[in-house]
Amino acid sequence: MTEDPWGSPDDEVVWEEALPLLRRHPRLGPVVERVGPVRLPPPDPEPFRALSRAIVFQQLAGKAASTIWGRVVDAMEGTVTPAQVGAAPDEVLRAAGLSRGKLAALRDLAARTSAPRTSAPRTSAEGGLDLAGLAALPDAEVMARLTEVRGIGPWTARMHLIFELRRPDVWPVLDLVVRAGWATIHRMPAPPDARSLEPLADPLRPWRSAVAWYCWRVADTRMEMDFE
Repeated sequence: MTEDPWGSPDDEVVWEEALPLLRRHPRLGPVVERVGPVRLPPPDPEPFRALSRAIVFQQLAGKAASTIWGRVVDAMEGTVTPAQVGAAPDEVLRAAGLSRGKLAALRDLAARTSAPRTSAPRTSAEGGLDLAGLAALPDAEVMARLTEVRGIGPWTARMHLIFELRRPDVWPVLDLVVRAGWATIHRMPAPPDARSLEPLADPLRPWRSAVAWYCWRVADTRMEMDFE
């Protein structure tokens, strides 16, 4: 998952096929014309590292999260793998800034993605999650498998679908910034709640990930909707 939800001019253009539909939308169309196509940084080639980083970044401001993540990477000698997480002492990872909950979540993710031991029966949480194989699964199955991991909820799973797996039709209604951006684009007096927002983007299927990106763009830059 990226710190900058809309990337930079040097990032990859994705979901260009969405532009004709979005440009025809009376509210999103002007945003698309002003902002341009969706751009995302390249996915992390190591999905375990991407999910570990997402866990560390949860509920933290970007600078603080980046600092802690850097310390965690240093504690594992620059290589974030299930084996490295499993081998790192608790006190070292706690000293890097991890809360007990996030440490437990990283341990659970490492256990579920480690190669199973051949000399002992495998437990339900050991070696049962093939992160590389998620790319071949439908969105709902990816969500189901990721949210079995301690510390990974629906929001984190949807971010992984959008930013790492590049799924085009994910609608993260639990994201407060998406809701704020939607309200700004549609000149609503207040952001809708998640349940109310869920059906509002149905006419924009199968490109709701792109819609979410434009909502982030509008909300996080405080773009003024001064056009009709």
